[in-house]
Amino acid sequence: MARRGWVGFALALSALEASAQEWPAYGGNAAGTRHSAAAQITPTNVGELEEAWRFRTGELGEGFANQENLTFEATPILVGDTLYFSTAFGKVFAVDARTGQQRWRYDAQINPAIDYAETASRGVSYWRDAQVDATPGPAPHPALRATPSPPGGARGECLERIFFGTLDARLIALDAATGKPCNGFGDKGAINLRKGVRSVEPGEYTITSPPAIVGDVIVSGSAIGDNGATNLELGVVRGFDARTGRQLWAWDPMPRAAMLPKDAANANFGEIDEQRAQWTGGANAWTVLSADVERDLVFVPTGAPSPDFYGGARPGDTRFANSLVALRASTGRIVWGRQLVHHDLWDYDIASQPLLIDLERDGKKIPAVVQPTKHGQVFVLHRETGAALFPIHERAVPKSDIEGERASTTQPFSSLPSLVPNGPVTEADAWGFTAWDRNSCKEKMRGLRSEGLFTPPSLRGTIMRPGYAGGSNWGSASFDPARQRVIFNVMDLPMVVAMVPRAEFEAQRDSEAYEDYDFSRQRGTPYGMRRGLLASSLGVPCTAPPWGKLIALDLAKGSIAWSQPLGTTRDLAPWPMWNIRGVPNIGGSITTASGLIFIGATTDNFLRAFRTDDGTELWKARLPAGGQATPMTYVRGGRQYVVIAAGGHGGLETTPGDYVIAFALPASAPAE
Repeated sequence: MARRGWVGFALALSALEASAQEWPAYGGNAAGTRHSAAAQITPTNVGELEEAWRFRTGELGEGFANQENLTFEATPILVGDTLYFSTAFGKVFAVDARTGQQRWRYDAQINPAIDYAETASRGVSYWRDAQVDATPGPAPHPALRATPSPPGGARGECLERIFFGTLDARLIALDAATGKPCNGFGDKGAINLRKGVRSVEPGEYTITSPPAIVGDVIVSGSAIGDNGATNLELGVVRGFDARTGRQLWAWDPMPRAAMLPKDAANANFGEIDEQRAQWTGGANAWTVLSADVERDLVFVPTGAPSPDFYGGARPGDTRFANSLVALRASTGRIVWGRQLVHHDLWDYDIASQPLLIDLERDGKKIPAVVQPTKHGQVFVLHRETGAALFPIHERAVPKSDIEGERASTTQPFSSLPSLVPNGPVTEADAWGFTAWDRNSCKEKMRGLRSEGLFTPPSLRGTIMRPGYAGGSNWGSASFDPARQRVIFNVMDLPMVVAMVPRAEFEAQRDSEAYEDYDFSRQRGTPYGMRRGLLASSLGVPCTAPPWGKLIALDLAKGSIAWSQPLGTTRDLAPWPMWNIRGVPNIGGSITTASGLIFIGATTDNFLRAFRTDDGTELWKARLPAGGQATPMTYVRGGRQYVVIAAGGHGGLETTPGDYVIAFALPASAPAE
C-alpha cells in the first residue's frame, strides 16, 4: 500500500476508535441514532458480561409532593473520562467512567412542595467553547463552530459546560469540571424559561429533556401538563446563546396572528380561527430534539394543541402541531414541516427523538430523518426538504360523533409497515388469564366505540389501540447503519378515552365505577375527559400479549426483518404467571457495530442484549430497580462498558431505586 494509503487508513482507524469510545449526547450523538462503533462486546462473548460498578444517587423522592410518580429516565453522556447525568428533582452528577466514583454533585434546589405535572429528567447536554482548542484536554466535538468567546471572560472557567433543564423550568449552565454554575450565563448561571410563555401554573410548565446543541446555540422545548384547559402555556421553542444565555429566537408551533410573519412559509395552516388560536396552548416539543450541525438544522417533534382529546375549540389542522419541523438553528426560521397527525384527538404527540441517518438507496447515501410515532407509523423523510422517501398516503378515517367536534376526515399513513395493529378491537379480541377474566373484558368492550386507528373519542368511550403511551414513545429507536435497520421497542396496550359532559363530570369522577381512570376538566370546552387502561377485573389488559415488542425494520427492503416479544411478566404478575412474554415498556435501545442491541425498558427488572441480525435474546442481567431508561456504551482503558440508570417508573409501577450500573467483560478477558 502506498504511503498516502497507509496514512489515510491510519487516520480512518483512529477516527473509528475515537467514535467507539464516545457518547457525547443523550442519543449517542446530535443525530440521535443511539449507535456505537464499539465492538469489544460481541454476540459470542456478551454472555460473559458482569457488573463493573454501581453508583447510587441517594434520590428517591423523599420530601417531594408527588414522589409516587418518580422516574429515573436519564441516559448518561460521556465527556473525557467523566459521565454526566441528571435526576428528576434537579440533581446533576459527574462520576468517573471507569470506577463510578463521584466527582461532583449539583442540586438545583427546586421546590419540593409543588405537585409537578411530570417528574422526569432524561439527561444533560455538553458544550465546549472554541477557545478550549488551545488548552489541554479532550479534543472538541467536531460540530462546534470556531466562534470567539467574549472578551474579559476568565480563561479556564466554564469553557466546557453541562446544560440541563429543571422541573421548575430553568435552563442551567454548569462548569463541567467543577459542577458550579456559570455566572456569565443568564442570571448567575440560569435562565427562567417560564417568562414569555403566558401565565404558568406552578408545576405545569417543566423541562424534562436535554436541550439540543447546534454550534453555539442551545435549543430548548418544554413539557406542559396536558388536558387541564384550552389556554395552557405556549409551546414555544427557543434558541439561546451558549455563552451568555441571551435569547436569539423563539418559534411558536401555533399560528397566532400577532406572531405570524407574512410570508409563504406560513400559508398552509388550513382552516383556523385566529381569535381562538390566540389562546390555544400546547403543541410543545417536550421530547428530545435532534441536530444536523453541518446543515444548521434542528429537528423539532411537536405535540398536540390543548387540550388533547377535544378539538372543537381549536378547529383546523394547526399545521405545525403533531409535526416534525426542521428549523434553521441560527435563526429559528422554518425550513420545512410535515404534519404526521391532523387535528389530534388522541394525545398522539410526536414523542420520539428523530433519527438523522444516511439512507442507502441505489448505491447512494441520502440524508434522511426517521420519525417513529405513538400510533405506530414510521415516517422517513428527506432531511433537507421533508419529502417522503417512503410514500405517505392520506386515508379516510372515522368521523367524530361529538357535538362541536370537527375531526379531520383523513390522516397520513406511511407505506412502511405499521409497528402495531390498525384494525378495530372487538369482543373476539378479548383476552384474560381465565374465562371469567375474558368475559369481563367482553362486557367492557360491548359498549365502546372501536373502528380502528384514529377512531375519535366519544361519549360512550372509545378504544384506542395503541393508547396514548405508544407505539413508540420518548425512548425512540436506534439505527444500525451497516445493516440499515431501525430498532424499535413498541407498546401495544388498549386504552379507553371518553368525553364527559360538563354537568356529569363531578359525579363520574367521584364514582367508584371509574376509580381506575384519570379525569381532566378540559376547561374552556363543553366536556371533561376520562381515560384509562382497557383492563379486566384483575387489572390485566383486555387484548392478548405481547403488549411490548422489539422490532427491527429493514430500510433496505422496506419491511420488518423480525419481531420479538420484549420482557416477561415476572415483576408484573405473581408466580406462576411469570412466563407471559411481551410486557409494557418505556425507554429505548442502543445498537453496536458488533451486531448487538441493548435495552432495559420493560416492567421486569432486566437489562437485555439481542442479536441485531435475527432478534435472538443472548444475555440478560437482573437490575435492582426498573430500567426505564435508555442505556449507553463507551470504551475506556481498553474496556467497553454498558451503562443504564435503574430507578423505576411511577407510571409503570416498577421497582423504584437510585442506581446507575455499568457492565463490562471480566477485566482479564481478551478483547476480540
